[in-house]
Amino acid sequence: MQDVVIQVENVSKLYRLGVIGTGSLRQDVQLFWNSTVLGKKDPFFTLGPESGVGYDSSKYLWALQNISFEVKKGEVWGIVGQNGAGKSTLLKILSRIVRPTHGVIRGKGKVSSLLEVGTGFHQELTGRENIYISGYILGMKKDEIRSKFDEIIDFSGIGKFIDTPVKRYSSGMYVRLAFAVAAHLEPDILIVDEVLAVGDAEFQKKCLGKMREVSQTDGRTILFVSHSMQAITNLCEKAIWLQGGKVKQIGPATSIVNSYVSNIQKFQMRQQWASPEEAPGNDTIRFHSVELVPELARPEDPIDIRTPLKVRFSFWNMGEKALLSTGLHLFSYGGDCIFDVPSAAIMCEPGLVEGECSIPGNLLNDGSYYISLIVVKDTSVNLFYFEECISFDVEDYRGDIKWFGKWMGAVRPKLPFSLKQNQNVLN
Repeated sequence: MQDVVIQVENVSKLYRLGVIGTGSLRQDVQLFWNSTVLGKKDPFFTLGPESGVGYDSSKYLWALQNISFEVKKGEVWGIVGQNGAGKSTLLKILSRIVRPTHGVIRGKGKVSSLLEVGTGFHQELTGRENIYISGYILGMKKDEIRSKFDEIIDFSGIGKFIDTPVKRYSSGMYVRLAFAVAAHLEPDILIVDEVLAVGDAEFQKKCLGKMREVSQTDGRTILFVSHSMQAITNLCEKAIWLQGGKVKQIGPATSIVNSYVSNIQKFQMRQQWASPEEAPGNDTIRFHSVELVPELARPEDPIDIRTPLKVRFSFWNMGEKALLSTGLHLFSYGGDCIFDVPSAAIMCEPGLVEGECSIPGNLLNDGSYYISLIVVKDTSVNLFYFEECISFDVEDYRGDIKWFGKWMGAVRPKLPFSLKQNQNVLN
């Protein structure tokens, strides 16, 4: 059995709004003496509905309430939730930057945190000098930095500019160098806040690959906060969903991401507008209707991986006679484009134009999806892009298959696939 390296028990954090400290010098001194010298609980920040003493929700905010979970050695955990859910507060408490109001945290091993890209960077110093300063602040020794110096530069990809002051770096170069330093830390537990929201797609992929490498080969534990659901599902084994400072759900990362996305997205399978004046569009194109029509035996049945789907739409051509075509883009809510299908181009007069696209059953994997439609003139000029006009959920179906783990892949087609016994049977 793997060792538990992080144990969080009933952790809560209360903030007092609009005031630093308690609001009086006497109470500040008392607070310092009790909490720092005597090691007692904070007497001024333990208010709450359960205490029954003067709780005023307009003056206090529970950033976290009764958070409990365990992380084992070598596991990669994702933390998801909307802004204000308490994700960064939890990481700061785990990183020992702030103290919890209630609860206990037990940890085993060296902890390093990357809560802000560029920690310790000085604008006037060169990239070379900042590698040493940032590495030292993040917990690396000078000899360790020196031994990994070439690897850090190679990972960042900005070797030509390493002796240039970082104030002359572009934002992308700055991020590359900063994360390259952090990526070569060797802690037992690495805590990473939303740092992959910056940088280009290629570098984000490189960063995720490095984090996956250190967790799988070196057995390090990683806690990772991100708003990229694709990054969470690709990197993490388990996930925590925080909502309003409380644990909403804990479980396998893929399951948590699907539940989270399903909760925050308003699934919308049909929209219609009575007149062009109120419809989405522009001077050339106005949409009249968009609709997803599942072929179900009963209307109340859920859409699952076997269900054939039809996408029907209509739009007003507000311009002159033109050669028009439409593209249908299907995306997962994790950020992947599943497919991009164009219609045939036809000559359209001013007025209503209708379209339909069929998506066969046994094509999509289970998950959450949305559809965007684009109207194109002369197969090259984009007239209007109607983004996220339809959203829907596809449920799983296994039948007599005994495998109950996550089915891999963006799609799940049912293809001709045979197996037969060869005549040359072993004796």
